[in-house]
Amino acid sequence: MQKKQASGVGMTSKRTQNRLIQRLEEQGIHRMDVLNAFLSVPRHLFVEEALAHLAYDDTALPIGLGQTISQPYIVALMTQSLLEQATPEHPIEKVLEIGTGSGYQAAILAKLVKQVYSVERLAPLVNQAQVRLMQLGLQNVHLKHDDGYNGWSEEAPYDGILVTAAAPDIPNALLNQLTPEGCLILPTGKPGDQQLLLIKRQGDQVQKTVLCQVRFVPFLPGTE
Repeated sequence: MQKKQASGVGMTSKRTQNRLIQRLEEQGIHRMDVLNAFLSVPRHLFVEEALAHLAYDDTALPIGLGQTISQPYIVALMTQSLLEQATPEHPIEKVLEIGTGSGYQAAILAKLVKQVYSVERLAPLVNQAQVRLMQLGLQNVHLKHDDGYNGWSEEAPYDGILVTAAAPDIPNALLNQLTPEGCLILPTGKPGDQQLLLIKRQGDQVQKTVLCQVRFVPFLPGTE
């Protein structure tokens, strides 16, 4: 049963996945490693069964508790933008994600970097994500139930940090957990006026680049 579910049938088939890949390419996702990761991670496993027929549409979907699984294009853009900051001297090998959600972004990253650390404030989502990641055999993802504003200092520094909720400003704790040449990608701003930023650290300085306009759930403190 699990094997059939993972391979996909009907609206979760390879044909629908391939259509999604084509849409991502049309929107500028050009890295073959990123596109291959999208082909190898079955998105329908990360949404509610009733929404599985929408899993390969390029749209965000609810996952419960007021949270969403991000639009595939945004997941791909964040991932591609992160990987493109790598250099021979400073590869992207260790990544922190803030906002595990369903676990989909972490699963994509797990196909592309050596170690993924992911923090989620909502305990039920941590538990659900753990089950999905184990089902896919992704052993290089480490989950933690904690306040995302704290990052995961015990495992720092990170070559890259991705934040999947919109903060009013840039959390200093996350910047401080980057390597000297690391990068932080996060949405900032108020609802209806959010920008996805790429923040490249260069020693004690940072360089900011706006990637696009976005719409994310708010980055909330605390745990539940």
